[in-house]
Amino acid sequence: MLGSAAPLAAQTVLPRAPEPFGGAIGQTYADSTAAFPKPVTAPAGAPNVLLILTDDVGFGAASTFGGPIPTPNLDRLAARGLVYNRFHTTAMCSPTRAALLTGRNHHAVGNGIVANLSTGFPGYSNILPKTAATMAEVLRQNGYNTAMVGKHHNAPEADVSPAGPFDMWPTGLGFEHFYGFMSAETNQFSPALYRGTTPIDTLKEGVLDKALADEAIQWIHNQKAAAPDKPFFLYYATGSAHAPLQAPADWIAKFKGHFDKGWDAVRTQTVSRQKRLGIIPSGTKDTQRPEGLAAWGALTLDQRRINARFMEVYAAMLAYQDAQIGRVLDELDRMGESGNTLVMFIEGDNGAAAEGGDNGSSNPMSAFANAMQEDDKALLANLDKIGGPDAVGNWGYGWAWATNAPFRWFKQYASHLGGTRNGLVVSWPDQIKARGVRSQFTHVIDVMPTILEATGLKAPDSVNGVAQQRIDGVSFAYSFAAPKAPERHDTQYFEMMGNHAIYHQGWLASTTPVNLPWKRGDGSVLPNQYKWELYDLRKDFSQAHDLAATQGAKLKEMQALFRKEAERNQVFPLDDRMTLARFQAAESQRPHRSTYSYWGAGISIPSVNAAPLLARSFRITADIEVAKEPATGVLVALGSKFGGWSFYLKEGRPVALMAASQLTGDESQVAATQPIASGRSRMVFDFHYDGGVNAGGEMIISVNGDKIAQGRIRRTISKLPEMSDTLDIGFDADTPVTSDYGDEGHFPGRIGKVDISVGKPGAAGKAP
Repeated sequence: MLGSAAPLAAQTVLPRAPEPFGGAIGQTYADSTAAFPKPVTAPAGAPNVLLILTDDVGFGAASTFGGPIPTPNLDRLAARGLVYNRFHTTAMCSPTRAALLTGRNHHAVGNGIVANLSTGFPGYSNILPKTAATMAEVLRQNGYNTAMVGKHHNAPEADVSPAGPFDMWPTGLGFEHFYGFMSAETNQFSPALYRGTTPIDTLKEGVLDKALADEAIQWIHNQKAAAPDKPFFLYYATGSAHAPLQAPADWIAKFKGHFDKGWDAVRTQTVSRQKRLGIIPSGTKDTQRPEGLAAWGALTLDQRRINARFMEVYAAMLAYQDAQIGRVLDELDRMGESGNTLVMFIEGDNGAAAEGGDNGSSNPMSAFANAMQEDDKALLANLDKIGGPDAVGNWGYGWAWATNAPFRWFKQYASHLGGTRNGLVVSWPDQIKARGVRSQFTHVIDVMPTILEATGLKAPDSVNGVAQQRIDGVSFAYSFAAPKAPERHDTQYFEMMGNHAIYHQGWLASTTPVNLPWKRGDGSVLPNQYKWELYDLRKDFSQAHDLAATQGAKLKEMQALFRKEAERNQVFPLDDRMTLARFQAAESQRPHRSTYSYWGAGISIPSVNAAPLLARSFRITADIEVAKEPATGVLVALGSKFGGWSFYLKEGRPVALMAASQLTGDESQVAATQPIASGRSRMVFDFHYDGGVNAGGEMIISVNGDKIAQGRIRRTISKLPEMSDTLDIGFDADTPVTSDYGDEGHFPGRIGKVDISVGKPGAAGKAP
């Protein structure tokens, strides 16, 4: 047991039973003795806990793990703590976060896939069960204050609305305070923010990473002002360095030219540094660049410029994030709290993401789903915009591979260490006196039991009247003072989108990926038919030497163990359908209707719950009232300038505008030539879709039954590029659709009601 904290028997049932009244009750106060209930307090000496999780950062990105990107604040934590070089995640976002918070395997708590790709099977519901209370809930009920800042991608997509339900939101999972966003990603310059369960205005200046640090510092100040002796648990989950890759311009400039040598050279240098730092064994073999991924030398000069820019932006994003976390660490130092604060810094919730195409894209979703045409020439013409507010970009495959050094494959590939191996640093100056590297096998499910042991708490048997399922993780606190101690977590399955593996006592059996970022399978090979590979990680740190051909008996043993673990953890059925098919499967589960009513301005609904104005006909009817002066403001807006619709008045003239992407020429509009009259009006926008996918159509604008404008919308979209996009009434939240209005385009008049009727997706003709 660590420190002076001792385990408490009473905590096995939460909340604790109330203590019997300890005073005496007479007939009046004169013959009575008061006894106030004792508040629940944490064990004596229990530390503050700061749990940090970054996003889409490969093992070989940060300088702490030998990477090319300077992370001096993570370096500083490592210098006063421990570096874990065999720590693992699930290979994808929501599953890693579910496993982290609950200490259970991700399928065992219904999070076998990200929250917006749920399927109708127990391991893939994306609903955290009440039988798996989070560490926040356990700590809160044991005398901690709890807060979360940043990314929460563990609520079903349809729950992210004013109607909830809210039990999968942070405040329903044990966090007393939440400030952040509720999706896979959000814009760094204009993030979709919530405080608690209430949407708040986006940033007026700066970027999200600074805002998260500001919020964390302010919360710590307030918490210690109110209860200086009460420990806190702060879960700090940034959205960096997930797409969109965006960073302050001056930080991007710091890295100008730093990556012109290309990904092959950068990866080679990273592996050399990793060996020199002792992050990887000196005999580790760097795995080869995958077939299908171009060598840097094979790129054109223009392609090199494009790719170098994307890496400069990624580096700036990660380095800036590190600087903002450094501000929080500085404040803990200044307040004298660092000594008894257990910091666990997980650099990445999975490996680096190969999701941006061969050479990157300024808007990957529109390139994937919305027929945006972006070749090298277009990327080069907009090169300076990459990383700023006018792009929602992601890098090309090569840099994802380079920053996963020395491992193969990427995010989503749970079969290989490039998807699952992430760096972990642990610092607790008052208790962890040792320094150096720890190489015991550890996994994200081990974090909760380790924190509970460090705080002197046991995992409860019952929480809020619900019996708890097993905790799958194993505390690694034993390793704090024992670098050579045998590992205690010796068996672990992995699975993500069909790719699967099993670890057992130093061996790793892995399936060979069929769906690659640059070449998708045709569906003829089901995931239970994948070829298997076998590795002895005791001698092969990087998973470089496949022994399947010579160790057939061992491979069969490992395959049988995988099946056993898969059945025990709700992994089946294996599903390797890629993103578009999964989106369609998830959307098919949601209720759909043909009419929607919105009663007044100020309504903001996440797109999944809103009228779907995508690839179909629709009619918008708005009852409004405007003053005498020509008004500018939004009636209805959906999406952003990277892909979306806006219906608004510009100096009194009605306008319907479709931004098919942010590229020049991808915006089309129909506008009236004269302003509408003051007073009350009924305005109608009729869109007659041509039919098909991303087609155009005829837009007709009418006021009080009179047609005032008609014209063509050249092309529409089928997916919104920003995952936190909303449908807004009377304003345009977060990233606006157009620059025709400022200050979120708040409508200066009155909106009584907006009715929207929609046709069937892909069908031509009028809306019903």
